[in-house]
Amino acid sequence: MSGLLIRPAEPADYAGVARLTVAAYEADGQLKGETGYADVLADVSARAEHGDVLVAVDPASGHLLGSVTFVLPGTRYAEMCAPGEAEFRMLAVDPTAQGRGAGAALVEACVVRALELGCTAVTICVRDGHAEPAHRLYRRRGFVREPDRDWSPFPGVDLLALRLPLG
Repeated sequence: MSGLLIRPAEPADYAGVARLTVAAYEADGQLKGETGYADVLADVSARAEHGDVLVAVDPASGHLLGSVTFVLPGTRYAEMCAPGEAEFRMLAVDPTAQGRGAGAALVEACVVRALELGCTAVTICVRDGHAEPAHRLYRRRGFVREPDRDWSPFPGVDLLALRLPLG
């Protein structure tokens, strides 16, 4: 999608970011049988306190198309990044806007931010068996599996570790 605007989320965006994030995770089946994760996804103000929440916006309409949270090691939402690495979480694209480049643009914004900060890599966890379009996006961008860093927050939720070396 040409002309896509990526910018930091503003408090006025938080409700829209919460809606589109929960909708994207629901559409992908990632919230079936879960208790509480939708609330974590929807708490955009907490994410913004502990990381950088970025949004993809259609500049013509002002419509929020997607969002991601960029974090560093030792912060509240960091799950797997090691010292010197960055991580992004909760990448979501509005189900009505998928396939238009918002996800790729948000990933690229995280890579650029990590490079600006001198990070050696960008990491992400993806749920096994879900989000095949996301898996393809990450493979195309050069992320590689790191099975030794896979983990499970609780039974039935297996997270696969991906890493993009920088520099």
